[in-house]
Amino acid sequence: MSQPIQPHQAHAAKANTAKDNPPGVTGLRARIILGARDLHPAYFAMVMATGIVSIACHLLGHSWLAVILLWLNVIFYVSLWAMTGIRLINYPQRLFADLRDHNRSVGFFTMIAGTCVLGTQTLLIARQPDAAKVLWFFGLALWMFLIYAVFTNLTVKREKPELARGINGGWLVAVVGTQAVSLLGSQLSEFFASSRQEILFLSLILWLGGGMLYVWIISLIFYRYAFFVLEPSDLAPPYWINMGAMAISTVAGTVLIDNTPASPLLQSLSPFLMGVTLLFWATATWWIPMLLILGIWRHIYRRFSLRYDPLYWGAVFPLGMYTACTFRISKVMPLDFLDVIPRGFVYVALAAWGLTFFGLLLMLVRTIRPKDPAMAR
Repeated sequence: MSQPIQPHQAHAAKANTAKDNPPGVTGLRARIILGARDLHPAYFAMVMATGIVSIACHLLGHSWLAVILLWLNVIFYVSLWAMTGIRLINYPQRLFADLRDHNRSVGFFTMIAGTCVLGTQTLLIARQPDAAKVLWFFGLALWMFLIYAVFTNLTVKREKPELARGINGGWLVAVVGTQAVSLLGSQLSEFFASSRQEILFLSLILWLGGGMLYVWIISLIFYRYAFFVLEPSDLAPPYWINMGAMAISTVAGTVLIDNTPASPLLQSLSPFLMGVTLLFWATATWWIPMLLILGIWRHIYRRFSLRYDPLYWGAVFPLGMYTACTFRISKVMPLDFLDVIPRGFVYVALAAWGLTFFGLLLMLVRTIRPKDPAMAR
């Protein structure tokens, strides 16, 4: 039974609220600024998830849903950058502290992936290659900065956590971001008539580098699975990126295969591209039963509570990406019998997106209508 709030406790809570409020700012504006203060770097996974579910709907003929999700994603993307800007202005020390944190720093890679997934939406659904080019250049610039800023910081810092506390599936967003830049570059290559070969070469290098990065990181994650005690709280939603990183690698591979007629280099590598792409798809497929079993263990056997967390967008994204990658591989290779999988899986991805979005709406309602009277003023 909960204890009644004592007068001195209420006074302390009011004091803490006043301390948290930005000077001279109250009401909704204060709550927005405080929300920006606590914004998780991985929140751009919402853009990733919404974007790929939209693309999956587009590929499978659900055009009206794809368009609605595209416009929602534009709102999400602009809002998250606005919140990031507010955070940088008002709480720069928190943002830079996140860049040095082993668990939170890798969340910044969602900015890269979110930007390029939105670019793919813009290209395929809105048919705006010029806007997609802008997003690709921005995503490439983010990749060049963040991939080395984050890993350099984590390498040279003196105080580091043990492996069991420092590694999680979120680290694989580095792979997702790399492959997202490769994927959008390959898709846009035909719109760079004078430098198509160079764009395709860059996309190939990023695709191969992303694959190697996956091998390095998944080895540590698998080692953590097998040789350290795993508590339900350790099995955070980003572990689904174990599968999602391979799924986006599959899609990026299929687009490179599509471009083999335009590149002598890709044409000479065609059997290799097909073999590695199929390997990536097989690895993504292997992860699905494993992750489902671990989810059952976490939430049913160990009864870990299921409530909204921004990290759940990192679990929605792989479901949408697996839908897209299976659709793509069934078209690029003579595997028509796989076509039944994406036609069913797209509804799983939509359901997961809808539940997570509903959780976000409930959280926003609680934020806008706080119980604390001091915040309402």
